[in-house]
Amino acid sequence: MGTRRELIEAVGRRYRASPASERSQILDEFVCVTGCHRKHAIRVLSRKHETKAERASRQRVYDQPVEDAVTLLWEAADRICGKRLKALLPTLIEAMGRHGHLDLEPQIAEKLASISAATIDRMLITPREKASNGRRRRSGVGSAIRKSVPVRTFADWKDPAVGFFEVDMVEHCGGSKLDGNFVHSLVLTDIATGWTECVALLIREQSRIAAGMREVRNALPFAMLGIDTDNDSAFMTQPILDFCLEGGVEWTRSRAYKKNDQAWVEQKNGAIVRRLVGYGRLSGPRARAALARLYEASRLYVNFFQPSFKLKSKQRDGAQVRKLYYPPATPYQRVLASEAVGAESKAKLGEQFQTLDPVELLGRIRQAQRELAGFAEHGEAPAAGPVDLNAFLAGLSSAWKGGEARPTHRKKATKAHWWRARSDPFEQTWPLVQQWLEAQPHVTGKELMRRLHVAMPEHYATMAQLRTLQRRVKAWRTEQARQVVMRAIAVQAEGAAAPSA
Repeated sequence: MGTRRELIEAVGRRYRASPASERSQILDEFVCVTGCHRKHAIRVLSRKHETKAERASRQRVYDQPVEDAVTLLWEAADRICGKRLKALLPTLIEAMGRHGHLDLEPQIAEKLASISAATIDRMLITPREKASNGRRRRSGVGSAIRKSVPVRTFADWKDPAVGFFEVDMVEHCGGSKLDGNFVHSLVLTDIATGWTECVALLIREQSRIAAGMREVRNALPFAMLGIDTDNDSAFMTQPILDFCLEGGVEWTRSRAYKKNDQAWVEQKNGAIVRRLVGYGRLSGPRARAALARLYEASRLYVNFFQPSFKLKSKQRDGAQVRKLYYPPATPYQRVLASEAVGAESKAKLGEQFQTLDPVELLGRIRQAQRELAGFAEHGEAPAAGPVDLNAFLAGLSSAWKGGEARPTHRKKATKAHWWRARSDPFEQTWPLVQQWLEAQPHVTGKELMRRLHVAMPEHYATMAQLRTLQRRVKAWRTEQARQVVMRAIAVQAEGAAAPSA
């Protein structure tokens, strides 16, 4: 700005002293150097700028007494901003004067009535700095970390290598976040294979989240190359940054309020976590331990024995979207088919797969679910014993008869809806409609509605009740058919009971 002022002052003196024939050339040069608009250049070069000495000799409009009064009123208004103080000044001056706290001279009161909000803010620069001890409000560490993490959208993934995870947290609050602490689930899903890991966290705390990520990284059959989180403040922390730096893990984040950027992990939140755990409230170390036992069994069952679909291509034709999927495969099978995973890791996975019993894993899952159901409903779990594998296997063929297999998703019994939600529009006229039906059983509902419109136009001015009338007519015909069948059955029974001639 100093250079800009010097240029304007130097060119301006030459511009004002030159004749009109030379000013056009001076304007062209000035516009070429500064890039400003030609009309703006004419204004700034035509105006004579005051020197520092001239500005110092100029009499101030708002002198020191006005500044002192503004500071006093600012303090009395609890240090609000200039725009709010400007609107408050008339009321505040009158109230303080009425109670004897302020006695302004007429000249000062007149200047305060015409002062602008920008001038008030300029006057209060020094008082504000002293009031805050010279410290300016700074953004937190999380804000700086968030700005350093690049954004990755759903369209940026393309076809990532094995090891890039989407990360999210699921809250087990039971619908109420205000009542104390509750257990959280940290969910990580690999984009390429669908391999999913879940960690039970006692509370939502940054160091525990970092420890959970380290636990997952050590248990993975392949290297963790990158993580993609949302903008949650629990993720934008120094422990998570340290975790990424120490392991050479690439860290990206989704856009704010764009859940589709994390579509893979959001799908697993519902298909795995909510499907297994439900929506009940879990809190305390015992509930966290039960949830950890559930995830210990479910990670093996889901990743080794649960096939899933993976999108191959998507094509939009107008409003119609055609999707093509790969054949269903388990995450374990996709890891074996990946060329990015080493032969040694694949061999270890194969050995582990040979030792897994899917029925035993499912039994452990059901047992942990019963414990979690007890915590969610009563705050305590039923007594847990060892899994009777033979009894559990014998009950699998008839387990469907008991309804929902997951106790955390039990359906609540509901009463039959026998009452009417609104008044019956044909309550008074149904006997007349019934006479028409008995006289002409095959008459249509639309014809009946037309007759009602002719007979009682004040009640049936439009065809709005046509669908209701059609349903009533259908129910009447069904009842008539049932009565005909019942009479035929009764006649047949009487004939069979009569003595033979």
